Amino acid sequence: MNKMPLYLDSASTTPVDPRVIEAMLPYFSEIFGNASSNHIYGKQAKNAIEVAREQVAKLINADNKEIIFTSGATESINLAIKGFVEANVDKGNHIITVKTEHKAVLATCEYLETKGFEVTYLDVGENGLVLLDDLTSAIRNTTLLIAVMYVNNEIGAIQPISKIGKIALNHNICFFCDATQAVGKIKVDVELDNIDMLCFSGHKLNGPKGIGVLYKKSNVELTPLFHGGGQENGLRAGTYNTPLIVGLGKACEIIAHEMDETISNLLEKRNELEKYYEENNIGIVNFKHINRAPHILSITLNEIQADEFLMLKAKDFTASTGSACNSSVISESHVLLALNHKNKNIIRISIY
Repeated sequence: MNKMPLYLDSASTTPVDPRVIEAMLPYFSEIFGNASSNHIYGKQAKNAIEVAREQVAKLINADNKEIIFTSGATESINLAIKGFVEANVDKGNHIITVKTEHKAVLATCEYLETKGFEVTYLDVGENGLVLLDDLTSAIRNTTLLIAVMYVNNEIGAIQPISKIGKIALNHNICFFCDATQAVGKIKVDVELDNIDMLCFSGHKLNGPKGIGVLYKKSNVELTPLFHGGGQENGLRAGTYNTPLIVGLGKACEIIAHEMDETISNLLEKRNELEKYYEENNIGIVNFKHINRAPHILSITLNEIQADEFLMLKAKDFTASTGSACNSSVISESHVLLALNHKNKNIIRISIY
């Protein structure tokens, strides 16, 4: 049997923790009731969901009632942005976001532009961070929403989220944060950071795929994407996926207990990788002197293109390039373009 290469693409997905699998298993065949049913089978499932809701809420310092379960961060992003502007269209039509956001945010904003909403796409500095003066200057009387990600998925830059949240609070603007690459890798506190809505996915933090979270403050009004049921206080119709919800809750519980150890281990691994690439003259670590999440490295290779390098090293390890691939058509990364990194020599290594 061939030896599998070392996995260095955890920003894409992570393996499910065995403890999470163990927690999920009974809900596939033993405790299988529909959580919306009033009989004992349904109540068993509903109780498990509420335990998971509490586990998720504790991780980000939220109230249980503020947690909405979704299929993942992409759905959460759509529910947060579309749902908010539709529910609050009488208050304005302007959104502020950043050119280096995840495509799920950018594509949602581009869609809303076709519906008459106005969107400002902020530039970032050379360190990948939002310029707070630019953010403040972009605010209008019609600004409804500010959407800024916590950790960039390509370069690992940590945005000044608490400062952005304070600006939004002072201007009475809703602040949405995509924290998909932050939760589980750095400490996230929605109260300290003045975040009104936040999302993340289970599969980025050693939980199952197909399950995610939207945190929403109780005073934030949304219009649902799905209609047909009263689940999640009417905001997310559809039968509860109890096993995945239980798995996500368990993953969050594990992270909460092991956060300091996890961060320490990630930093140790990252430092070793950075030292290896630079001391062996393979490449230069980008953005080394900015505030970065501990699990993402961006490396500019010295003498070879990223695609060729990863192909040559495919038997040794797996990582990703700074390019987005769709149907075999490679286009330059919108994040790197926003940072004026236009070469194709950059790889992303991400660890767990």
